[in-house]
Amino acid sequence: MLPVLLVSIDNTVLSFALPQISEALRPTGTQLLWIIDVYPLVLAGLLVPMGSFADRIGRRRLLLTGALGFAAVSAVAAYAPSAEALVVTRAGLGFFGAMLMPSTLSLLRNVFTDREERRLAIAIWASGFAAGSALGPIVGGFLLEHFWWGSVFLLAVPVLVVLLVLAPAFVPESRDPAPGRIDPLSIVLVMATMTPVVYGIKTLAKSGPGTLALVSLAVGLAAGVAFVRRQLRRPDPMLDVRLFTRPAFSGAVLVNLLSVFSLVGFLFFVSQDVQLVLGLSPMEAGLALLPGLAVMVAAGLLVVRVVRHVRPARVVAVALLFSAAGYAIVAVGAGESILVLLMAAFVVLSLGVGAAETVSNDLIVSSVPAAKAGAASAISETAYEVGAVLGTAVLGSILTASYHANVVVPDGVPRADAAAAAETLGGATQVAESLPAGTAQALLDSAHAAFGSGVGTTSLIGVVLMLVAAGTALVTLRSARS
Repeated sequence: MLPVLLVSIDNTVLSFALPQISEALRPTGTQLLWIIDVYPLVLAGLLVPMGSFADRIGRRRLLLTGALGFAAVSAVAAYAPSAEALVVTRAGLGFFGAMLMPSTLSLLRNVFTDREERRLAIAIWASGFAAGSALGPIVGGFLLEHFWWGSVFLLAVPVLVVLLVLAPAFVPESRDPAPGRIDPLSIVLVMATMTPVVYGIKTLAKSGPGTLALVSLAVGLAAGVAFVRRQLRRPDPMLDVRLFTRPAFSGAVLVNLLSVFSLVGFLFFVSQDVQLVLGLSPMEAGLALLPGLAVMVAAGLLVVRVVRHVRPARVVAVALLFSAAGYAIVAVGAGESILVLLMAAFVVLSLGVGAAETVSNDLIVSSVPAAKAGAASAISETAYEVGAVLGTAVLGSILTASYHANVVVPDGVPRADAAAAAETLGGATQVAESLPAGTAQALLDSAHAAFGSGVGTTSLIGVVLMLVAAGTALVTLRSARS
C-alpha cells in the first residue's frame, strides 16, 4: 500500500508546486513542460519491461530496489539547483517508479491465492490510489504554505524508509520459476512504442495535430507492430500478447483504461472550476473532493461482495453507467459552477470508478498464471497511465478549444495579455489581476461563461463515451466468472 499511496500523491502534488518551481528555478516554457512530462513518459515506457523483470529476478527484490532508488532520487530532486537538474531527476523517478507499481499488484496475485481474498486485497490496493489523490492537494497545500517547493519531493523519503524496513519481514518473495531469457530488443521495442505514443498524445492535446505529434504517434505504432510480431515468434515472449485474444482480458484492460480516463478527465475541469471560478484554495479544493474519493474507496470494497453473486460483466457495466451519470449531472447543469452540484457529480462518478477498477484489475491478474503476474500487472498499470494521459488529452483539449472559441476579451487589453486570456481560464484569471476593475470583471464574466460552456460540452461527450464503455463491458466480459 505504501508505494501505491505515494505514487498517487505524487501525481497530484507536483502541479501545486509549479508556481514556486517557476519562481525559484526560472525554467523556460519548454523546460517546465519537460518537468511535468518526463516522469510519465519514462514510466509508461518501462512498466512492461519492469513487470517482466519482476517475474524473473523476484517481485519483492525489484520493489525494494525501486523504493531505495525512488527515495534517493526524491531527496536529490528536492534540492535540484536548476531546471535541467530537476528534469533529469524526474526522469530518474520515472525509472524507479516503474519498478514499484507492477511489483505491488503482482505480489498480491501470488500472496493471495484464494480468489475472494485476492479480490478484497486488490480493492484495498486500488483504494490507495483514491486515498493518495485525496491527500495530494491537502498535503501539498500544507507543505507549500509552510515550506519550499522541494518538500513535496522529500515527502517520499519517510514513506519509503518504512517500506524498506518492514517489507523484508512481511512481504514474501516470489518469481517465475521458468522465466526464459531476457530479450533486450523487446525491451527497446516496448519503450519505442509507449514513450512516443504517450508523448504524441500529450503534444496533440497541447498543440493540435502538428508534425511532431503525428510523427511521434506513427513511430510508436510502428514499433508496437514490430514488438507484437516479435513476441508472437518467440518461444518465451517478454509479454504474451495472445492474452489480448481473450475477450475477458482485453475487455478488462479497456475498462481499466476508460475508468481512469473518466476520472482524470473529470478532475481536469472540476479542479479548475472550484479554484479559478469558485475561488477555493488548493487545500479547500482537495477537501471538497474528499467525499467523492471516500465513496470511491467504499465502492471498491463493497463491490467485492456484490461480484460474488452478480456476473462481472453486469457489475462493470452498471459501474460505468454511474460514471456516465456523474458526467450527466454536470451536463444537465449546463456547466454551472455550483459547488454542491460538482461535489454530487463527483460522488456518483467515483462510485462507478471505484467498482469498475477493482473488478477490472482482478480480472486482469486472475487471467494469467501466478508466475506471469508481473507482466499482467504491468499491462494493468500501462492501461492506467494511458487512460490518465488520454483523459487530459481528449477531454482537456475539447474543453480548451471550446473555451478559446467562446471567450471574448474586452477592448483595451494589451495584445500579449489578450492572447494569454483567450488561451486558458488560468491565463484570464491572472491577466484580470492587472486590469482596471470594470475591464477585469468583464473579462472574468466572459471567461467563466466560456469555461462553463466548454464543461457542458465536455460532459456530454463524457456521457457518450461511458455509455459506449458500458456496452463494451457487457460484450467483452460476458465470459468472465465471479
